[in-house]
Amino acid sequence: MRNVFLFLKRYSVFIFFLVMQGVALSMLFSYNRFHQTAYGMFSNEVAGELNKKVNGVETFFTLNKQNESLREENAKLLSYLPSGSLYADTAFRLVSDTALVDSLAGFRQFQYFSAKIISNSVFLQQNIIVLHRGSDQGIEPNMAVVGTDGLIGTVVNVSKNMSIVMSLLHRQSKVIAVLKKGSGLGEVSWDGKDPRFLVLNKIPKTIEVKKGDTVVTSTYSDKFPPGLPIGFVEKVEQDQETNTYKLKIKTAVDFYTVQHAYVVKNLLQEEMDKLKSTLIKE
Repeated sequence: MRNVFLFLKRYSVFIFFLVMQGVALSMLFSYNRFHQTAYGMFSNEVAGELNKKVNGVETFFTLNKQNESLREENAKLLSYLPSGSLYADTAFRLVSDTALVDSLAGFRQFQYFSAKIISNSVFLQQNIIVLHRGSDQGIEPNMAVVGTDGLIGTVVNVSKNMSIVMSLLHRQSKVIAVLKKGSGLGEVSWDGKDPRFLVLNKIPKTIEVKKGDTVVTSTYSDKFPPGLPIGFVEKVEQDQETNTYKLKIKTAVDFYTVQHAYVVKNLLQEEMDKLKSTLIKE
């Protein structure tokens, strides 16, 4: 307490000056319209800048939550793309009595689930990706995995909360693909060399292929939605053994930096499998 009194005694003149200065400024801004306006503008500007900084900090700490929300919304929108739906054949329809049958009804075939990539390898011969989404979140083996830029791979194993994906950069990965312009059906694989490039084999020489052509998933797959980008033609070579073209494909997805993915479920897969099983039994 003694130190407090000593401090007040030592600086009493300066403290009195600050008090009187405060009183003078208060009277100035209270009874002078010009100074009152200027003070209001200055205080509003300071408060605005302070609020801007605070909002910036809050936004930074909520980015992850916002990004996750956007990915979930994208998954819902991707599920309703026209390429993910099947439509009834309108060439023929059976009508019973006078009941109206809507033959134009569409069936959603593919459903998308957002997933975060928590592990990824690119320099091995059998590269895999681990997703933070598993059986408890609806993921099953043999589902396709895609990114915002194109195809990533296929789910091969799942646990309750995680999934293992066979990347396109895996020596056992095989994908039936076609040139986006509608021809050149072939098989995409990886030769184990450069993680930036894939190989598309068995393209007939009757097909015109140019550098930059887009390679996409075909309509013949029950796993991958049709038209998903796989890569872009980088180089056209001739395969002397099969007398066909061998294309060097630059991957649409950058496997070095990919962090998020979508797992694709074929809602008609069970029906397709049952139909195929009848052929095997016969």
